[in-house]
Amino acid sequence: MDRRQVLGLLGLGLVAPYALTFHRTLNAATAPTVPAREAANRQVFSLSVASGDPSPTGVILWTRIDPAFYRAIEPLRFQVAKDRFFRHIVMEGTVAGNLIGPQDDYTVKVDLDGQLGSDARYYYRFIYGEAVSPTGRCRTAPAAGMTPDKIKLAVLTCQDYTNGYYTALRKLADRDDVDFVVHVGDFIYETAGDPRFQSLPFADRTILLPSDGIVALDLADYRHLHRTYRSDADLQRCMENHTFIAVWDDHETANDCYWDAARDTLGAPDHPYTVDPIYGNDPNLLKGLAMDARKAWLEFIPARVTVNPAATHPHDFYAIHRRFSFGTLVDLFMLDGRSYRSPHPCGEGDVRERYVPIGCRNYTNTDQTMLGTAQRDWLVTETLASNARWRVWGNQTLMAELSVGRADRRIPLNLDAWDGYQAERHYLAEAMRDGSRPNLVVLSGDFHSHIVAHLKVDYRQANNQDPANTIGVEFMTTSITSAGGLDAINTALKRDPRNPKIDVPIGNQLLGALNPHIRFADLGHHGYSVMTFTDAYAEWTAYVVDKNQPEGFVRERVFRRLRAFADSTQLQELPPLDAWDRLQRLG
Repeated sequence: MDRRQVLGLLGLGLVAPYALTFHRTLNAATAPTVPAREAANRQVFSLSVASGDPSPTGVILWTRIDPAFYRAIEPLRFQVAKDRFFRHIVMEGTVAGNLIGPQDDYTVKVDLDGQLGSDARYYYRFIYGEAVSPTGRCRTAPAAGMTPDKIKLAVLTCQDYTNGYYTALRKLADRDDVDFVVHVGDFIYETAGDPRFQSLPFADRTILLPSDGIVALDLADYRHLHRTYRSDADLQRCMENHTFIAVWDDHETANDCYWDAARDTLGAPDHPYTVDPIYGNDPNLLKGLAMDARKAWLEFIPARVTVNPAATHPHDFYAIHRRFSFGTLVDLFMLDGRSYRSPHPCGEGDVRERYVPIGCRNYTNTDQTMLGTAQRDWLVTETLASNARWRVWGNQTLMAELSVGRADRRIPLNLDAWDGYQAERHYLAEAMRDGSRPNLVVLSGDFHSHIVAHLKVDYRQANNQDPANTIGVEFMTTSITSAGGLDAINTALKRDPRNPKIDVPIGNQLLGALNPHIRFADLGHHGYSVMTFTDAYAEWTAYVVDKNQPEGFVRERVFRRLRAFADSTQLQELPPLDAWDRLQRLG
C-alpha cells in the first residue's frame, strides 16, 4: 500500500479524507517507534472519542476538537494499535487542519473501512499538537463466511439527560464480553424541560438551550444538546470502550414526528413550529428543523452513511437504514421508523387520537406506512436474501400488538408504535412467513419498558407456538433514564422521583393477561439489555440499574433472562441469576 495514500471519502458521511502515513502488515512482529506524548488532554478532547459502524475491515472513528484549542492549520493525527499501550501500532494517519472547523462543529470522523483485520479488537487515539486524546477501544466485525461461536450485542435506548444519571452506561462501559452496542434511538431529547414528561428532578442535569426555550428550534440548539449529552463522563467511557451501531427515533428531532407528505415537510405535532401561532405551522420552518436535526446527528454519531451535502430536502440528505453482517451468525438491519412514516391515523392530538383511539379504526388503512415504500422493500428483499442463522431488525417502536378490549373489538394503546401501521406490519409478517425465513428477532425501545413478545401474522390467534402464524420474537429494552410508567405514577401521586416509594404489578400481570403473545412486561425499571446469539439460541438478558445515584456504588441486577431457540417458536424463561451472569461474562 502506498505510504502516502489519500482516501477521498468526503461523500461518505462527512468523514474526513486522510493521509495514511503508516500502515504495516497486520501480522508483522514489530512497529515503528512512536514519539512519546504527554498524558491525555481532556480539555482539547473535551467530548472524548468514539467508534461506530463496524465492518469486517474497519470502523468509523470519531472525535471533536474543543473550539478553545482549535487552530486552523493544525493537523489531527490518529493511531490504531493492537494494544492499549500503542507498542504495536498497525496504522497511522493525518487529517488536514483545514478540514476541521465550525462547519461541522469541530467534529471529525475517519472511516477505516478496508484498513483493519476482521473480528479483532483495536485501540485508537487522536493527537492534536501536544495533546493526546483518551484511548478508545473498537472492534471489527467477523468476516463473511466466518461462523463465530457467539455474538453479544448490548441494546440501549431513551437516555433523557435531565431525568437521571447514566449509571447503566457506567456498568456497560466496564464489560469486556460485549462485542457491539446497538442504540435504537432517543440518543438525545429535543426538549429541556417539557412539563408533560420532564420534571427536572436533578438540578445538575438541567439544560439551557441557546434559543432560551425548552424545545430545540435550530441547528445551534441541536448541537448544544448533543454536546451536553456527550459531556457526560459515563456516556464518554461507554463510547470509548465499545463500538456503537445507532439509529434515531423521534426525540433526535421532535416528539412523535412523522413525514407530512401532503405538505412535503416534517410533521411535529407538539413542536412550537406547529402549535405556536407565532410560527404559523410554516412547512419551511419544519423542513429546516428536520435538516438541522439530521446535520447535528451526522456530526456527533459515528455512523457510515452516504451524504449528499448539496441536498436541501431531508430525504435527499442521507438515509440511515443499513445492514451489518457478523459472519454467518447474525445479519442486523437497522431501520428508520420516523423519516418516511405516515401521519398518525386517528389525528395528532393526545388521548383518543395518538393514544387509545376510541371510535377510530384508521390504523388498519392500507396506505399507512412506517418505513416508506423504498425502505420496506429493501428490508423484505435483504432479509429474505440473508443466509445468516439469525436475522435481526434494529427497530424503534413496539412492533407487537399492544391493545385492550374484547377479542372482536380491540383498541390499540399507542398509535405512535406499529399498532398505528397495522397493514404494513401484517405485510412484513406475511413476507417473513411465506419466505420461510425463521429465526427473526426484533430489537426495540421507545416505550421505556422491558417487553418480550411473540410476533405474529394474526394476533387474534392465541396460540404462540403455531409456526404458520408466529414468525419471530421481539425484545424491547427499557430506557436508560427516560421517564417510564412507574415514574409517571409517582409524578401523579407527587412522589419524589429521586426516591420512588411505590411499585405496581402493572407489567407482566396486566399487559400479559390482555395480550397473550406478550411473555413478559415491566414498566417500572431502567437499565439496558444484552442479546447473546449462538447457533442454537438467542438469549435476552435485562439489567436493572438505578438511575438516581450519580456517584458511589450502584448495583447492577439481572432482572430477566429469556431464550428463543433456533428453528422454533419456543421462548423459555431462565433464572435471572447474578452469579451465573458474572460467570458468563468471564467466558
